[in-house]
Amino acid sequence: MKSILVLHGPNLNLLGEREPEVYGRMTLAEIDQRLSKLGEQMNLEVRSFQSNSEGALIDALHQARLWAQGVIFNPGGYTHTSVALRDAVAGIGLPVVEVHLSNVHAREEFRRISMIAPVCAGSIVGFGWHSYLLALHALSDILFG
Repeated sequence: MKSILVLHGPNLNLLGEREPEVYGRMTLAEIDQRLSKLGEQMNLEVRSFQSNSEGALIDALHQARLWAQGVIFNPGGYTHTSVALRDAVAGIGLPVVEVHLSNVHAREEFRRISMIAPVCAGSIVGFGWHSYLLALHALSDILFG
């Protein structure tokens, strides 16, 4: 069975409470449960981790190279600012799918630029919590062909 890291960045622990008109009402735990269930159906082990700390996210990416075959990553606000996360994604040698709940291209101009996207296999944005499920399907296609 192949293993996938689902990595959630800053403020995603507040899903369901924080700006539900933008990010939806589903909690992070509910998203993780749905991903785990879909992963089982797809013969994928899904492990989730969330941190508000850039360093902890980098550490999780570095550790993933030792056990995971791919990563789904919502870098949150670090998307637009973190060269360090970009370098970590580029350095681990795993396919990474960038995910955003909202359509970042329809929001503030600064949100339209991702430091992470150029080193990812692809990006899925704007489909709410379904963005994660779409990313799992995309990653499965990358891994299994």
